[in-house]
Amino acid sequence: MFEKIDHVGIAVIDLDRALRLYRDQLGLELKDIEEVDEQKVKVAFVPVGESNLELLEPTDPSGPVGKFIAKKGEGFHHISFNVSDLEGKLEQLVEQGVELIDHVPRYGAGGAKIAFLHPRSTGGVLIELCEH
Repeated sequence: MFEKIDHVGIAVIDLDRALRLYRDQLGLELKDIEEVDEQKVKVAFVPVGESNLELLEPTDPSGPVGKFIAKKGEGFHHISFNVSDLEGKLEQLVEQGVELIDHVPRYGAGGAKIAFLHPRSTGGVLIELCEH
């Protein structure tokens, strides 16, 4: 079951510059910053109502976000939906013919279990499912 939009991921070249916009100019609050070594990113969480903006700065150009920025530039990267049973939801999606990037959940920012759906199966949108 999809519970809510957990966050919207935005790829940025410079996290400090992005925070000047979202925090300083738009007046949103910075919740936390952490590095996710496995994904080669530094992540800032900016709450907006029940959801968050997840600002993603690559720490290595060979990581997924670094490659994304090199190919497409800064901007919208993914949308994440909070689910209560990630493994069960992945099984259901496979049965329905959805192509997965992650068949087995991994750990992401904030200690969440995450898995991505391939944009070829989702109209060109990278979708992340997460369970907290």
